[in-house]
Amino acid sequence: IVVVGVMSTMYAKIDPSLGIIAKINRTLDTTGCMSSQTKNVVSGVLFGTGLWVALIITMRYSLKVLLSYHGWMFAQHGKISRATRIWMGLVKIFSGRKPMLYSFQTSLPRLPVPAVKDTVDRYLESVKPLMKESDFKRMTVLAQDFAVSLGPKLQWYLKLKSWWATNYVSDWWEEYVYLRGRGPLMVNSNYYAMDLLYVMPTQIQAARAGNSIHAILLYRRRLDREEIKPILLLGSTVPLCSAQWERMFNTSRIPGEETD
Repeated sequence: IVVVGVMSTMYAKIDPSLGIIAKINRTLDTTGCMSSQTKNVVSGVLFGTGLWVALIITMRYSLKVLLSYHGWMFAQHGKISRATRIWMGLVKIFSGRKPMLYSFQTSLPRLPVPAVKDTVDRYLESVKPLMKESDFKRMTVLAQDFAVSLGPKLQWYLKLKSWWATNYVSDWWEEYVYLRGRGPLMVNSNYYAMDLLYVMPTQIQAARAGNSIHAILLYRRRLDREEIKPILLLGSTVPLCSAQWERMFNTSRIPGEETD
């Protein structure tokens, strides 16, 4: 649409590029192998494409900056401040009318890295009810030593990883918590479905299996077409990550001795 609009304005002898198309035209003129009309068309297409890419990048970055606002999390329940209402309106504008399943993936803010002191304090607070007083004092000394010795070095590596990874925890969580977990998969990890929660149309097992497979394939078709709506919070404003849908199908877990 952007390219067509630019070409239409050029046909009407209006320059929407403020001289950029003319500069591109002069650059192409050095080749000497294009006619005047061809150079105008190529210049318009190049400018329109560049403008379209710039608009997409600007909207995605603007949405990413907007989604970094967390003031709505700390507001009193049932009350929304004026600043939050304005923020919600801007997020909806930059989100588009009908966002698809993965529309927000490149605009989601990165997972922030907490400070070492905050991590140590939360750890001590969580283990205090589980330890004897003597053990907790010993753990406090070890935690404080970690915060001033090894902690800052590991924190630097963690921040470095957070710069190029959208979520610095995901790969570690997948390997050490999921793939290395030796507990039963059906209850602890894998999801499953039943066809008897609301209605049981038939008692024939083959027919029930066929209905389940048909419903699953219909869902997969919607997933492949990204017709499933992303999960939105706060009045359909704040999107959640949709990465969990990416490997719902065509994924297999191969067993291993220490890690799958």
